[in-house]
Amino acid sequence: MAGDEASLTIDGERYELAVADHFAGPRLDEGLWLDHYLPHWTTAERSAARYDLGSEGLQLRIDADQPAWRAEDGRMRVSNIQNGAFSGRAGSERGTHRHTPGLLVRSPVPTRPPWTPLAGYVEATLRAPADPGCMLAIWLVGFEESSPADSGEITIAELFGERIAPERSTVRCGVKAVNDPRLVTDVADIELPIDAAAAAHRYGAAWNAERIHVLVDGEVVRTLEQGISYPLQLMIDLFEFPATEERPPAAYPKTALVESVRAYRPSAPPL
Repeated sequence: MAGDEASLTIDGERYELAVADHFAGPRLDEGLWLDHYLPHWTTAERSAARYDLGSEGLQLRIDADQPAWRAEDGRMRVSNIQNGAFSGRAGSERGTHRHTPGLLVRSPVPTRPPWTPLAGYVEATLRAPADPGCMLAIWLVGFEESSPADSGEITIAELFGERIAPERSTVRCGVKAVNDPRLVTDVADIELPIDAAAAAHRYGAAWNAERIHVLVDGEVVRTLEQGISYPLQLMIDLFEFPATEERPPAAYPKTALVESVRAYRPSAPPL
């Protein structure tokens, strides 16, 4: 990859900057972000993110008193930012990211797609926790307003704390079909010579209707010969999973850093 922040080239294709957020303001940009995790499948109290804004960027938090995302899903807790929202009426099955069978809309949300691209490049600079009970993730998921089948996910990075070490960290990345019969789930664990908790790294994906590239620190680590051509929503999530005997609860708060997010559109071909 080559280029500056205003433009870049990946695998010969040029992109130009469309969205950039360094989280430098005193508040989250509400015109770009929603600070709830898939709020239509649960209640506002349970979906609300905990976070701080500071000189380094956005720090997502899991607090000791934070409620579970859905009581039906046990003690899993999450703090998330996403850049869109869509659902059907209460009691319906229509809504973004129907990732679990049996989900029904509990809290209908107004449709708000400030940026749901069909193709492009998205990158976030993240520092993950090494906590074995946590995962930091960045995904592009099908918005689903166009069709329930338009639900595929580009898994840019899933960073499990138990697989982060001082000299090597595992990045889970690829494609998940979710409810899209046109896609085949293809997710792999890539071991890289980075410490994903000691320093922030750049995790990104370039995609179009034919192909997906996943990048870490500007280098392609996976290429998938599958594509997505319907609107996608960006999500960055800090999860905490229930404690077990092998994974006892650790100190709170549990945190992850989002330094910046950049989104690029394909450059128009020269005349």
